[in-house]
Amino acid sequence: MESILPLLKATQDAAVGVRKLTDQQRADLLLALAEKVLNHTDRIIAANEKDLVLMDDNDPKKDRLLLNEARIKGLAQSLREVAALPDPTGEVLLERTIEQGLLLKKIAVPLGVVGVIYESRPNVTLDVASLCLRSGNACVLKGGKEAHFSNTYLVNLIHESLAEAGIDKGAVTLLPTGREFVHELLTATKYVDIIIPRGSEGLIKFVRENSLVPTIETGAGVCHTYVEKTGDLDKAAAIVVNAKVSRPSVCNSLDTVLVDRAVAEIFLPKLKDEFIKWNVEVFADETSFEVFHTIGYPFLQKAEPEDFGREFLDYKCSVKVVDGLDEALEHIRTYSSRHSEAIISSNPVMIERFLNEVDAAAVYANASTRFTDGGVFALGAEIGISTQKLHARGPFALEKLVTEKWVVRGNGQVRW
Repeated sequence: MESILPLLKATQDAAVGVRKLTDQQRADLLLALAEKVLNHTDRIIAANEKDLVLMDDNDPKKDRLLLNEARIKGLAQSLREVAALPDPTGEVLLERTIEQGLLLKKIAVPLGVVGVIYESRPNVTLDVASLCLRSGNACVLKGGKEAHFSNTYLVNLIHESLAEAGIDKGAVTLLPTGREFVHELLTATKYVDIIIPRGSEGLIKFVRENSLVPTIETGAGVCHTYVEKTGDLDKAAAIVVNAKVSRPSVCNSLDTVLVDRAVAEIFLPKLKDEFIKWNVEVFADETSFEVFHTIGYPFLQKAEPEDFGREFLDYKCSVKVVDGLDEALEHIRTYSSRHSEAIISSNPVMIERFLNEVDAAAVYANASTRFTDGGVFALGAEIGISTQKLHARGPFALEKLVTEKWVVRGNGQVRW
């Protein structure tokens, strides 16, 4: 294929038909797709296996790529949950009559064509398609080559459901995996209304620097947990371990542990057994290195400056000992990607300062950062976690896939 512009135009044309669907038609489409996904579980797994065998077993992205029976059931359930959400379009956001007798209404309307660039996460294919269709949008999907077979099969199922509902299959378009098409997508201002990169910091930076289409950034997470000296240290250890090892390849997993100097020698040994169980490699600053070395922690490295502000996406984390909340806040200001940050504390003043002063999409007191998720927040599926401030922040879900339109009704008014 020499150009993807014909595909993008076809998607724009199909968006008109999606916009005309009723709320019930959009919901029914997703419910039918959920059943189709469940009925084709074995074939989805077979397609996914073709992708898995091409990826190194030691690649941390392999967990993101995996689709097993449990995850496919979860995807089907997510489709049902999105179908059950209220339609975000058509809501009257403001209504007034101005002195000239004109009736003004500001109404929520679909964005149009949503382009999403993502890497080795085939679940994103269904998440994005369901959210866009439910909100009256069409979408263009640029998945990574790592998930080519998985994405292709899932989009085929989507196209079958669209055809059965009498909807142009161009409403969901999977682009070729070749990188040579990325630039064309990023500059297709005539056909694409918004671009959302979901993946590594490198991908997000490339899109930010090269896109002429407006973008919303999602995906990169450099997440901290600060253990303040008054915190319950047993709970703190459980939270830190969970945030690091429950699913280290995702953006809400922990990257850096900040520990109050007053409790460092008591707290850090509490991590030893669970961290050893999961083979967590620790990149420790000078003070924490001495503590870990003294207790014989086997997977230990001295931290380099670049180990702070690093998104590990693996069974690895950095550790730094700080002298109180002010130093912790300063460290987070310096190194955070503004995704998810947590404090473990029993001091209400410290907690409120942390929650108020940390500039991030999600801030936590005495809980794991792993909860930052559209499904967990009862938003249905998500396109990603937005770390910027305009239009959407945090879990970027259904209610943010709209823009505004002013509808003005008159009876002959003119303005000179």
